This record gives sequence, structure tokens and C-alpha cells, in this order.
Amino acid sequence: MVHLYSNENEHHHPSDNPVMAVLDQRVQSFGSVSHNRNIEFTFDFEELLLLEPAHHPEVLPPRFLSFRDYLNCEELNSMKLTLPKVTEVESILEPKSVHCNQLLENMSNDRFELFTDIKDDPFGSHVSVRGSKGAYRYHWQSHNVKHSGVDDMVLLSKITENAIVENLKKRYMDDYIFVSFIGFLGRVILTYIGSVLISVNPFKQMPYFGEKEIEMYQGAAQYENPPHIYALADNMYRNMIIDRENQCVIISGESGAGKTVAAKYIMSYISRVSGGGPKVQHVKDIILQSNPLLEAFGNAKTVRNNNSSRFGKYFEIQFSPGGEPDGGKISNFLLEKSRVVMRNPGERSFHIFYQLIEGASPEQKHGLGITTMDYYYYLSLSGSYTVDGIDDKKDFQETLHAMNVIGIFAEEQALVLQIVAGILHLGNISFKEVGNYAAVESEECEWFGHTDRLKEKLTSRQMDSKWGGKSESINVTLNVEQACYTRDALAKALHSRVFDFLVDSINKAMEKDHQEYNIGVLDIYGFEIFQKNGFEQFCINFVNEKLQQIFIELTLKAEQEEYVQEGIRWTPIDYFNNKVVCDLIENKVNPPGIMSILDDVCATMHAVGEGADQTLLQKLQMQIGNHEHFNSWNQGFIIHHYAGKVSYDMDGFCERNRDVLFMDLIELMQSSEQPFIKSLFPENLQADKKGRPTTAGSKIKKQANDLVSTLMKCTPHYIRCIKPNETKKPKDWEESRVKHQVEYLGLKENIRVRRAGYAYRRVFQKFLQRYAILTKATWPSWKGDEKQGVLHLLQSVNMDSDQFQLGKSKVFIKAPESLFLLEEMRERKYDGYARVIQKSWRKFVARKKYVQMREEASNLLLNKKERRRNSINRNFIGDYIGMEEHPELQQFVGKREKIDFADTVTKYDRRFKSVKRDLLLTPKCLYLIGREKVKQGPDKGLVKEVLKRRIEMERILSVSLSTMQDDLFILHEQEYDSLLESVFKTEFLSLLAKRYEEKTQKQLPLKFSNTLEIKLKKENWGPWSAGGSRQVQFHQGFGDLAILKPSNKVLQVSIGPGLPRNSRPTRRNTIQSRDYSSRTHNANYPMRAAPLPPGLHQNGVIKNQFVPYPYAAGNQRSNQKSLYTSMARPPLPQQQSIGSDRASQALESLDFLKVPDQGAAGARRQTTSRPPPAGGRPKPQPKPKPQVPQCKALYAYDAQDTDELSFNANDIIDIIKEDPSGWWTGRLRGKQGLFPNNYVTKI
Repeated sequence: MVHLYSNENEHHHPSDNPVMAVLDQRVQSFGSVSHNRNIEFTFDFEELLLLEPAHHPEVLPPRFLSFRDYLNCEELNSMKLTLPKVTEVESILEPKSVHCNQLLENMSNDRFELFTDIKDDPFGSHVSVRGSKGAYRYHWQSHNVKHSGVDDMVLLSKITENAIVENLKKRYMDDYIFVSFIGFLGRVILTYIGSVLISVNPFKQMPYFGEKEIEMYQGAAQYENPPHIYALADNMYRNMIIDRENQCVIISGESGAGKTVAAKYIMSYISRVSGGGPKVQHVKDIILQSNPLLEAFGNAKTVRNNNSSRFGKYFEIQFSPGGEPDGGKISNFLLEKSRVVMRNPGERSFHIFYQLIEGASPEQKHGLGITTMDYYYYLSLSGSYTVDGIDDKKDFQETLHAMNVIGIFAEEQALVLQIVAGILHLGNISFKEVGNYAAVESEECEWFGHTDRLKEKLTSRQMDSKWGGKSESINVTLNVEQACYTRDALAKALHSRVFDFLVDSINKAMEKDHQEYNIGVLDIYGFEIFQKNGFEQFCINFVNEKLQQIFIELTLKAEQEEYVQEGIRWTPIDYFNNKVVCDLIENKVNPPGIMSILDDVCATMHAVGEGADQTLLQKLQMQIGNHEHFNSWNQGFIIHHYAGKVSYDMDGFCERNRDVLFMDLIELMQSSEQPFIKSLFPENLQADKKGRPTTAGSKIKKQANDLVSTLMKCTPHYIRCIKPNETKKPKDWEESRVKHQVEYLGLKENIRVRRAGYAYRRVFQKFLQRYAILTKATWPSWKGDEKQGVLHLLQSVNMDSDQFQLGKSKVFIKAPESLFLLEEMRERKYDGYARVIQKSWRKFVARKKYVQMREEASNLLLNKKERRRNSINRNFIGDYIGMEEHPELQQFVGKREKIDFADTVTKYDRRFKSVKRDLLLTPKCLYLIGREKVKQGPDKGLVKEVLKRRIEMERILSVSLSTMQDDLFILHEQEYDSLLESVFKTEFLSLLAKRYEEKTQKQLPLKFSNTLEIKLKKENWGPWSAGGSRQVQFHQGFGDLAILKPSNKVLQVSIGPGLPRNSRPTRRNTIQSRDYSSRTHNANYPMRAAPLPPGLHQNGVIKNQFVPYPYAAGNQRSNQKSLYTSMARPPLPQQQSIGSDRASQALESLDFLKVPDQGAAGARRQTTSRPPPAGGRPKPQPKPKPQVPQCKALYAYDAQDTDELSFNANDIIDIIKEDPSGWWTGRLRGKQGLFPNNYVTKI
């Protein structure tokens, strides 16, 4: 931060002091101002470094050519740049302070090539400068923010687990939950391997996930903002569009580390920033609403996480080539359906069961037989019914809403809820032993219907056997244990099939014919270690092991191998490769893995219930007992996972791996009278009897390998989630737990690789495709060798040779700053081209708009009113005042109101005296603004704008006009009418009619008559207090100038014939006319018409009865420093703007630095002798006066604006330039300005 101290007696105006100008422009974003006895101005040093004369000439004093010169001047000696912390790549120096001049001295005599990463963030500020002699990298803490660790862990001075943990702790305690570690001085740096973000679960709602943050990160460069999940999401989205490559994000971490929340933030961000119409919005709604629906049926409370995902989900958001989400697909993995019938103490079943009980209406509860939670056996197993922070009643309504959005019919929704309730009732069916066989004991079967058939299938099973080539079916009666197992199997199958139905419904709602590009979000169960770990934990941890292998392959192994293959100089870094653990689990042969041995035991002992688990343990000990990552004990085995050793209990391993649903239960469901329930069990029983059943282990192994193949086809990004404690409370930090996660996630090795490696690499063809636009030789395509093209491109942008290496097929760029330079230059190029396209398109649209407006305006008066010859074909400008130059008029209009029309018109009062008024038209109201002198107060005597009238659209009754070519019209309003005159009446009426129809849904009544009535305003005093009315009568006269003659209560108007009433505008070259008007506007001259000589009104009205009503002091603007005039006028000739190019001003102001003219003294010094004086010096010949045309004033004229000439009758004026608009440029008594040509005659 830079501080400029100023004594209160010194006044610094932004226009005088460039620092104050910068402060004035950016104080809201970058600084703060406090007014005490000593005024302290605070702003960012980056403002001074980045401002260049070409971009900000207005803030430089004239005698300085650059900000470097200005910073070296004595005016800024008081400025002090405080650098409490200077950070370099390998060391942290002691805090110190330097003046601006000292900072520049450190870099003096150096050729600066790059100013990068000069930004202020919540944690501090830093400046990176690279010159020919080396790099200068300054990092300092901002005075108005809290500094909390480093947001890029590559900047850590020591790369150890303890240093990483300590940095995470500092930021976690200060509510900064995101950290990156992928690039020097960057935040979340895009690389070939993707970006990596570290997220620590805060266990509370954080404030920086709103609309403000979405706007902050949308389209922003990586170095502009602190690490955030939105930055990673924006990277994926933008690079998918630019590079035309599929992207994916792999979210990993322990259970309860915040993976599901991170996935939801990514999907919501992408839905928010991507465009699209109603169809695309429907897809977005489905994407967002799929989360609460699948969470209801697939998430549950565990001892480690209140909202734990008990299934894996890979969500592919599919996009059109334009980046609009137009489809999607969900792949689900390994739903933990056993949770329906059993779980650990303190946990819950899936949320939907509790939501139904809490949120169902009384009618639904009665129809489904719903009662209290403790009534149901399946829910009472663990004794946990409620969860802190979860409102089951509210969540149930969100679940129903999600079903509606996705398109599930009401009948199907009712059947889904009926099955959910049926699972609860099914769990309450109990059995008793009758003669060693099971019999149904409870009456709960009555709820299902077909009671006898259900009882039969729960207590018996039909078995097929072959003997002597013949098949025979035997009905086997089950014991109590077997009957309970059958009941639970049916409950698990029902919930699993309903879950699959919901996933299929979501996919069908987002289905598209073909895929272009997609972004995949992997939200999968985290690594789990419980007191008792079974088959489900084994499968979950296997999938996490596979995901860790992907991370290692792409961030550690593949990267280092790539350096070797490409011939890049590199020092290898050691790391642990967990492929050996993956092989231990999934190998088929030599030696076989645990899953292969498990499937073999299940196949050979398919009819054996007891003893299978013990046989499995014996085979494991025999075949892989010597593996270094495997141990066994008497009831199970231990695997040394990447996240630690996990002990698995063998009980139920084989049974859960078989995952067999008896054919009797499938036949029972297929015999249901409900087509929906039949559709949940589509198996072909005859075909399934012939094949070997697929085990749960082989399914998950195939799914995991398919998932890996899908992810490897995308550009991967990573979010590594860390769980700081087991209490699930904010600000609770368990050091040992976090350190363990840091170790097994391999953060230290990743930081070392990123620190020593290259932040970006790309194949030559892709690199050229992305950055070809930077040079003419490479755009639109490079004709030669791709490697030479890349080298040419990098040399063209002056990138140092030590910042990149060219391999055999790829380019490697070391520092992110260099990549930022390329990206910034690319953005500027595209921005420039985009502006050209936008300008052409806007010109095309504007051209069509003006033609349409002119035709619509003409139709209003067609066959009803005569037209003026000089105005029927003119273009519509809208703003004839120059509202941008007059904020004093904006104060009367609402902040968000658009001004459609602005003109200075003539208003006639009850005595038909004229007065100037500013007429403003907005979509809501019509304003008439005048000027008056302030009679009291501190502004006494000053002329101020006063709102004379505000008419809402709904209060306008009609508008009356004559049938002749005059410019008068009457606005009829409920209270009183206004008689106005404007040369732009046609344009005004067309806009008024359009806005009137929008507000009232009716057409504006237009009345045409040569006798018009005016209703007057009621006054509180005088002879006119009763209001009354006036009349305007129109008569046929001569000429195009209207003659006004007031007579008591009647205004007589006579005017010659105009164009016929059926006249229409003729098409002209609108391009030329529009360009001309834009040139005059750029010259800072508003549109106006030349005034007429005395006796003539400016709108072509001859006043016979009285002298034109003089401007009162309140109606003049000559005392304002503005080019605004109260008189409307046509386009002026193009002149050089009063504010000429500042660059030329700066050069002119430096003329005093040149060698001065030698003059007479110099002439004397050039000779040693001088000639004798002559008789006398002749007088210099007077310069001949230039022969310029002149004119003589016929009438006196008082200037109405600062750019006009005042003159008296008979004054001789030099004519500098004549213009067809009626305003000439002339010179009189040494002053140059504009004057009306109808006041003069040429000599």
C-alpha cells in the first residue's frame, strides 16, 4: 500500500495530482480515505506501476512522459512503500521499508520486460518484475487486511509436513479454507495435469459463496483472486470451450471432509455462469435439483459425517459448442443398500425414511400407514433418529420439488413413496419358529395385500436340481434366520431399484442425441476406517485407492517420466506409488488379488452359508500372506492402504459379495398388479438361470476401471479435501489427524514436483492453436514446422529463454507469470477483434432501428398532418441536449430510468409568452425542467435547475396537433395542458406513443384539428385563479415560417403549405449521415438549429405582436462551464475538440527543453566584427493581411454558449469556415467562434 500524507491546508484535486486522480477513481475498490487533521490517502502501488501514458494520459502532469519519471520526481518524496515481508523463491528476507525512489533505484539501469502479478488480495499484495538483469519479487502485507499464511504453498520456505500443516491451520483458524500449491506466485494454476485445490472442511457456512464471488471469479485470470473452488470451476469451463477438450474434477478425501458440498458448489457455479434459453435453463434446473433428490435416497448420517454419501456419483454435464449446458448423465456406483437393514450404533438409514415420517401430510401418513420413527424395526436398530443441522420436514418438500423439476409424474412419485413406506413395514415382519421352520408372526403382511403369497415367499424358497438329465423343482422351507435374511434381501433390493429408477429418470430428462463436450464431477465416498470394517468398506477403500493411483500417475509419475521422454533437464523426486496396493486387490493372476480369490470361493461354495468366510481367510493367507501390504488375523485381514492400515472383519464377506436376490422374490415382484413395480425388476429369469451370477466385487471392479478410463480421457483437476477433526465442530483442529492426511495425500511430494518442475506444458499443435493470434506469422495458421512456430511465437512476445524449454513434441513453460503474460496478450487480441465485430453489429442494428423508427414516426402523421421539407428525412438522435455532459439534469430522473428523448423546447404560458424548458422522456414519465435564481441560502443568486412538471405516462390523456406543417403540439393531462413547440416533434411523438402503449396497453390518442383547446392550470391568486381555457387557431399563410399572433384568449397561427399529408421519408445513405452526426458529437457539440433574426422564432415562427421573450437569468447557461445550450440546433461542422489530444499537449509543454532560439545575442556572437551602422534601420514591412471572406452583421446577436460569438449590428466578421448547417465559424476582435449565417450578409 502507498500512503500520501497531505497537510489539511494543501488542496489536491484529482485533475492536478495524478496520485489523487488514481485514488479518486479506484478508492472504492482498492483503498480507503480518512479525513483527520492530517489527511491520509491510501491506495495500491500497483496503480502507479500499471498506469501508462497511452492508457491514462489524463493523470500525468504535462512535463512527464511516464510514471517512472513521475515517481522519481520530488513531488512524491513523501510517498513510502512499506514492505513488511519480501518473499523470494527460496528464502524469506527480513522485513524492511523502502521509499518509492529506492525501489526504482534497485531496478535502475535495467530493461523491464514484464510487470506481472501486481495484485491485492485478502492476504496481502505482491509485485513481480522481471528485467534483463534478473527478477525482483516483492511481497507485502496490506494494512487493511489480515495476513494468514500463504495461499500458494509453493511459497513455503520449508517443504515439510509440519510446515504444510501449520500453514493450513493458520488459514483454517482465520476462515480461509482454500489453499493451492501448483505454481510460483500463482493461486490455482492451470497446468497439463490440471489444477489442484486444497479444501479444509470448516463445519459451518462460509460467507464467500454468493453472487459477488461468482462475478469476481467469472472470466478472471488465475492470479487476480485468492484460491477458491469457483476459480477451479471457471478454469474447467473456459478451457473446455477454448481447447475443445473434456474436463473433469476428482474430489477426494476422507468421509466428512466436504466432498459433496464441493461438488454442489462446482455444479451451481457452472450453471450460473453458462448462458442459454429456456431449454438450457431446464437442464440447469435438473442438474441442480438432482442433488437433493439423490442425497435423500443415497446419503445418510454416519459416525464421521452427518450427510455422508453412501454411493459414488460421476456427473457429466454436457455442453453445446457454444458452452451452454444442454444435457447430462449420471453414473452411480455401489449404493450401500445394506444400510437399509443394518448399521453401526449412532448412525441413521437413508434420509428419505426420516423425511417421509416428518414431512408427509396427514393424508399421506394415513394412506401409507406412517407412524412414529421408533415404531419401525429398521430405524430403531441404531437408536439415532435426528441430526443436528438437518431439517427432515423441510428437506422432504425439497425432495418432492426436485421430483417435479426432473419430470417424475405424480403417480410415479406416489408409488416411490409407497415403496419407501413399504420397506419400513417390511422390516416389521417378524418370524417365529414352528418345528424348526419359520412362520410369519406379525400382522404387518396385511399392509401389502396378497398376504398368503408374500408369507410363502418369505418362509420358503424354490430350488432347481438336475438328476439324470432331468430338472426338478423342490420347495425348501426356511428357518427363522433364513427368513429374516430373505426379508432383508427384498428390502435392500426395493431401495436399490428405486434409487436406480431415480438416476435413470434424471438421465432421461437430460438425454441428448450426441455429445460434444462435457465437464465431469466425481463425488464419491471418502476413505473409511471404522471400528468394524466389512465388505462395503473394502469396496469403498478400493475405489479410493484407484483414484489415488490416478493422482499419482498424472501428478508425480507421468510428469517425471514425461520430462525424460521429452529430453527436459530434470532431477527425479521419490514418491510412493500405490499401484502395488491396487494390484493386491484386483489382480487376476500371478498372484491373484483379493477380489479374484473372493469370487473363486463364492463360486465353489455357492450353496454353503457357514464356513465360506473362514475358507476365504485361509486361501488369502495361503496365496498372498507374504505380501508386504497384507496381514491377517484370526477373524479377518489387514491392508496397508495409502491412507493407512485398515482391519477388515471377514464376517459376511462372501454373502455380501454374492449379492444374490432369490428368483422367488423377483417372481413375486413381477407378479405385482402395479406396472411401476414390475418395471423395477426386468430380469429374464430363464436366461439368468443358465449363467453364472455376477458378484458385487466384480461389478465394483469393472465400474472402477471404467471410471478410470473415462477420467483419463479428460483433462483432470483435483480437489483434495481435508477433515480437521472428528467432532464436526468449527475451529476444532486435531494436529495429528491433519498431519496424517497431509502425509497420505502426498502433498509434500506434489509441492516439490511443482516447485522444481514446469507449471505448463502443451503439445506444439495445441499451443499454436491457442496462441497463434499473438503474431501475424502464426495467424490464422502456421505453415512451417510446429516446433519452429512455437519458438517464433515465444520470441515474438520477448519471453526469456530460461522460462521455457522445447521438448520433442511439447513446449514447457516454467513460471506461471510467463503463462499469464501469454494469456493477457491473447485476451487483449480477442478483445480488440470482439470490439470491431460489436461495433459493426451495433451499427447494423442501429441502422435498422433508425429506419424503423422513422417509418413508425411517419405513420403517426401519415394522411393527417403536413410535413416539413427539411425534417422529413432526418435521422433520429434522441439526445439533443447532451445528457452525459449535464448531470444536473440527471438528478430529476430515477437512477435506473433510461432517457429516450431530451430536447430544449419552447413552452407557451396562458398569455402565450414563450419560455425555454428541457423536455426529458423516459419509459415511465415525462419531465419539464426550467431554471430559476436561488433567492436565499448559501447559493443565493445562483441559477439552479428546477423541476417544473413531471407527468406519468398513465396520466396523459391525449396529444393534439394541427394539420399544417407547424411544430406546435398540446399535451393533455388530467390536471392541465401544456402547449409546447419542438422541431423534433415527430421523433418525440413516436417515442411517447411507444412508451404510452407499453405502460397502458393502449394506443396514444392523437387529435388533429386546426382549432385546439388548452385547459389552463388553476392558480391560487389573480384573475386566472379559476383556470379556464385558451384556444389556438391555425390558418393558411405563406412561407415555411409560422407567424404567431396572440389575441386575448386566442393564439392565431398562420403558416404556408408544407409537403402533402401522404408524404413519406425517402431512403438515404444512412451510413454517411450517421457517421456525420457521430463526428459532430465527438467534437463535443450538441445538435442545435441556428436562431433566426429578430422577429423570427427559432422554430420558424414570426412574432409580430411582441419581441421574443428574453431569457431570464434563470434560463441562461452562459455562466456554466459547459458546451450545453438551451437552444436545439442541427449538426455543427466538425471542428477540433477543445480538449485536444493530451499526448500532443504533453509534447508541446516540453518545448522549453529544446535549445532556445539564439535571437539577436546569438547573431552577435557568431561574428567578431560588425558592419558600420547605416543611416537608420528601415521599418519592418507590415505583414499583408490574409485575404479571407468577410461578412457584415445585419442584427445584433448575444452568444448563447461559450463557443459562440457575440456581435453588434454592422460589425465586420472574418469568415473562417462555412457550413450548410447554418452555423459558420468566424473571428471578431481576436475571438473565434460560431455564429448564425442568417444574421449576416457577405461583403
